[in-house]
Amino acid sequence: MSSHGLGRGVLRPGAAAGLLQVHQHPPAPGLAALVDFYWNPRWDLRGRDPYEQKVLAHPNVHLVFEPQGALVYGVQRGVFVRRLEGAGQVLGVKFRPGAFRPFAGGPVADLADRAVPAAGILGAAADEVGRRILDLDDLPAMAAHADRFLLGLLPALPPDPQVAEVAALVEAITARPQLFRVDELARELDMPIRRLQRLFAEYVGASPKWVLRRARLHEAAARADEGAGIDWAALAADLGYADQAHLTRDFTAAVGAPPSRYAGR
Repeated sequence: MSSHGLGRGVLRPGAAAGLLQVHQHPPAPGLAALVDFYWNPRWDLRGRDPYEQKVLAHPNVHLVFEPQGALVYGVQRGVFVRRLEGAGQVLGVKFRPGAFRPFAGGPVADLADRAVPAAGILGAAADEVGRRILDLDDLPAMAAHADRFLLGLLPALPPDPQVAEVAALVEAITARPQLFRVDELARELDMPIRRLQRLFAEYVGASPKWVLRRARLHEAAARADEGAGIDWAALAADLGYADQAHLTRDFTAAVGAPPSRYAGR
């Protein structure tokens, strides 16, 4: 079964919705602990100007089967920009936070802000699998190819109980955007700050501070996309900011425009 929607983090989703469709599909049950979902954007801009889609990325690693080859995208800590032109599609694999660490064979922080050929990490078959996937038009069939490829890699991966621990940590943070400080998080978890930082560098690819801030910015952007008439001072307080100016600085640094201007278009 597939669902569609641009999802939280996509900036100006109203404009994007008229230009591309994004469908999602769940992974095979044997991958559910590692893969959040498959995502399949399709666009047809023939006869139209190219379009740049901006995204405030989540703390996830993605494997993306693209026409030029399969790529692994580490956590993109700035605004991720994808230029769309002509007609096409890709199939992406959104790994759960921390879940790419067994595949990476090293700290996931090494992949931050990078897109690297998947063949160097997952084997040469990744590109051939991608070609077969992108020859298809049926998302369940595309997902089935990806399932077989990833399930075939699992026997070589040693069990790692910290994957589930880290995924739970990130999910707890993203469910509570008003959580603001790393020391508060460490105290709630009864975990030394340094261990928390090491876990995030090793498994997530971004610092706990970044994940905390990004959760707040996702909430702020989602509110801004609802349109004007937002009480920004109240929202800043809801999200744990000391004042509206602090929210404005964070939002402007991440998105490139203050929230009131972004909301007003």
